[in-house]
Amino acid sequence: MIRAGLRAKGLGLAVALASLALTGVLAQTPSPFDPAQGRQPDWKALEPEMMQQFQAVLRLDTRSPPGNEHLVAEYLKGVFNKAGIPAQIFALDANRSNIVARLKGNGKKRPILIMGHSDVVTVDDAKWTFPAFGATRDGGYVYARGTVDDKDNLTGGLMTMLLLKRLNVPLDRDVIFLSEAGEEGNSNFGMQFMVNQHYPEIEAEYCLAEGGGAVRIGGVAKYTTVETLEKIPRGIELVAHGISGHGSIPLKSNAIVHLAGAVAKVGQWRPEIRFNETTGTYFRGLASISPPDVAKHYRDVLSTDPKLRAAADEWLFENEPLHSSMLRTSVSPNIFAGGYRSNVIPSEAKATLDVRALPDEDPIRFLEQVKKIVNDPAVDVRFTAQNTKPASVVDARLDSEPYKALAAAATRVYNTITLPTMSTGATDMAQLRARGVQCFGIGAAIDAEDGPKGFGMHSDQERLLETELYRFVRYNYEVVHDLARAK
Repeated sequence: MIRAGLRAKGLGLAVALASLALTGVLAQTPSPFDPAQGRQPDWKALEPEMMQQFQAVLRLDTRSPPGNEHLVAEYLKGVFNKAGIPAQIFALDANRSNIVARLKGNGKKRPILIMGHSDVVTVDDAKWTFPAFGATRDGGYVYARGTVDDKDNLTGGLMTMLLLKRLNVPLDRDVIFLSEAGEEGNSNFGMQFMVNQHYPEIEAEYCLAEGGGAVRIGGVAKYTTVETLEKIPRGIELVAHGISGHGSIPLKSNAIVHLAGAVAKVGQWRPEIRFNETTGTYFRGLASISPPDVAKHYRDVLSTDPKLRAAADEWLFENEPLHSSMLRTSVSPNIFAGGYRSNVIPSEAKATLDVRALPDEDPIRFLEQVKKIVNDPAVDVRFTAQNTKPASVVDARLDSEPYKALAAAATRVYNTITLPTMSTGATDMAQLRARGVQCFGIGAAIDAEDGPKGFGMHSDQERLLETELYRFVRYNYEVVHDLARAK
């Protein structure tokens, strides 16, 4: 079946022929590799294997907690052993292991690391139509926890390693595969452990991991995103102090009243807009492919005219909160605690704010800004004791070899432009960026409608189109092949 992205009008003859070759129309042999094409993968013939590997890792219950990522590590070790690819398991906890595999190059270039995390978030089994770890195929989709976070990347990386080995592709650089544990909240078992204790095993010039993906609207891929940097998560506590007393006698010092006022001020505050190379390029690119009425908001928010920018900012906050968050360091009050009896005025109440800071944000300066917004001597404002992701010492460059390779592959595979994006969340690429590795976030194509309908990552019906798994594996392979093959 010809992929949807290759049905678009205006394809050149070369792309059309490539499309036919992929579907087997020009293939002369049922082998997964067509000698007539210079031993390039026959993607159609490979689809059953891609699906088998995808379903195999999806059916391993690695919900975290407790994790049990050793199930995936042991499965992958068997696959790599059979393929003749050296692989080693590393574990801080025997049940939460990581696996590293390596294909050796000639050393002309520094290695490239491709990775995915093997743990997934927990599930409420009663809310799933299909078993959460059943990898059920229905209506052209695969349903399971982890289909888009992050066992699609895991499968893409695995298949890339297998194909490079089978095709005996000569390499200018080592290609390293990492299946990491604990990304969903316990990276001390995974990336933190690997970086702190086994960094030489994964040290690389470039890294490909989760964070991007093609965006489909109405069943057609419209653009492909590549995450080139991410926000840094921090926690801030607001702690209000007052006098304890009987609830029948209201007090001006009531801690909950003071805390409520502070939270309201923070909730109404929108920190200043600041663009960087990634977000500026992203909004300009988005404006170029959007309907005129929507494109206007993307252009206006980039304007130096305060009125135009403010109006566009308000529209984004109301209609596209994800894009609003990309404009600034964001603050969201998410936990509010105080009191223990209805007839007792508490002496203390606390709220916790989720702060996602721009990569160049000065945390001390920002904390002082929050204190000024709260402006209440009865409320302490302080950072929480949570672990924070390290700040990047290098951002992925838009003029770099990997970004160009990703953009070229997106044109071939998805027939789309590529837009760099800044993640408003956090990934384990942060620890690598702090070591100077240029990291790029990629992912399979998903329908923009899936998230709001409850089919997205972390949802109760997480799913991925079968055809998009196949396209992503091809995209993953072509990028790594382009970056690593001997020239």
